[in-house]
Amino acid sequence: MEQRITLITLGVKNLQRSRDFYINTFGWKPLETSNESIVFFQLNGIQLALFPQESLADDAGVPADGNGFRGFSLAHNVRSEKEVYELVASLEAKGVTVLKQPEKVFWGGYSSYIADPDDNLWEIAYNPFMPLDASGNTESIH
Repeated sequence: MEQRITLITLGVKNLQRSRDFYINTFGWKPLETSNESIVFFQLNGIQLALFPQESLADDAGVPADGNGFRGFSLAHNVRSEKEVYELVASLEAKGVTVLKQPEKVFWGGYSSYIADPDDNLWEIAYNPFMPLDASGNTESIH
């Protein structure tokens, strides 16, 4: 299997609420392939999809009652500590729940955690060991 992720799908409780969050709060643009049943966003080389939680669970053949910590987070890396602070302050001003204020972290970076409307964890981070190219993609370090 090739080392690649092409799509991350988040099961959401209220598709319209989550759609509005990602469009109005994050400022993302949905793809034209989105419709009333699913929303797609083009990211750096992959896509993020929002899909009703019940429908996603049904598609996977698993119970839809999952709650609590899901064992993963999504990350949005930026190029400086200042960018972390400014982005988190901007999101907080828009009503986003900040779970951890920006701070220096044990691994040498600077990070914060926020939650989307379905309590998915988003880390907003500056990682000095993970440089970003001009497009915001991670650069390979050999």
